[in-house]
Amino acid sequence: MLLKYSCVFRLGLIALSLSPLCFAGTPETLLIGPGDTLHVQVLDTPELEQHPRVTDAGEIPLIGVGDVSVAGLTPSQAAAKIRERLISTHYMNHPGVSVTVDQYATQTVSVLGQVKAPGTYPIATPRSILSVVALAGGLTDSADYNLTIQRRDGSQQPVSYMLSNDARAAIAQSVQVYPGDTVIVPKAGIAYVLGDVNRPGGFVMQNTHSQLTCLQAVALAGGTPASAVPSHARLIRRLPQGGYQETAINFSAMQKGKKPDLVLQPDDVLYIPFSYVRNIASTSSGIVASATSAALYTVP
Repeated sequence: MLLKYSCVFRLGLIALSLSPLCFAGTPETLLIGPGDTLHVQVLDTPELEQHPRVTDAGEIPLIGVGDVSVAGLTPSQAAAKIRERLISTHYMNHPGVSVTVDQYATQTVSVLGQVKAPGTYPIATPRSILSVVALAGGLTDSADYNLTIQRRDGSQQPVSYMLSNDARAAIAQSVQVYPGDTVIVPKAGIAYVLGDVNRPGGFVMQNTHSQLTCLQAVALAGGTPASAVPSHARLIRRLPQGGYQETAINFSAMQKGKKPDLVLQPDDVLYIPFSYVRNIASTSSGIVASATSAALYTVP
């Protein structure tokens, strides 16, 4: 008799150990949706194993307990709900339930924005963001490294992912993309360096932080020749309400470490004059007009 109860007790422990409520792994983010095909299993009860398809109402028909609403739940949450239903209907006392997604209703992922081949690509299982971007041919030279993932049901907040220049960090911080999701790659900002520099033009803010400072931008522009007057530089910034704001910048003091380096914003124009006289003669409108035709360079 004692052996019998001992076996029952051990079997109960095994069932509880297989319950999804006892797992404390990585939180799931994929939600079950209408049209998905699920795989429902109950420990030591093969007759309850089934592969139901989620109806448009978000329910699955379950043997013994009827329809169970699972749409909007993660697989582990759906398993917990089925387990509770089996217990509340007195169908089973200690069921161990597992739920997995056999097939997603939406078998594609959309990749939009600054990728070489934007479009929709078939995926049958969750894939890393790096793999999905590779399907679209990789990023373009004008892509921002801050990517956004919109989940398929739209009920969750968009997920942000920054593609680091450090390969190890990019892999370690990678996130999963699920069938039906949309990956959006925005266009990076452009800052312009004009005037007396060795390589005037526009520079894409394509680095880990998607930004450039004045010192970095002038360095990318090849530095300033001896004829430049960096102490009388000007920063021309577009205002949100329209128009431009011009600010005097002592770039020479920045180079010497006497003034802090400034972070540029997209569409900023940093102008290094040729001489003080030519600086006076130059107008903000003329400098901005020159920026529109400036050559673009990608940050290495």
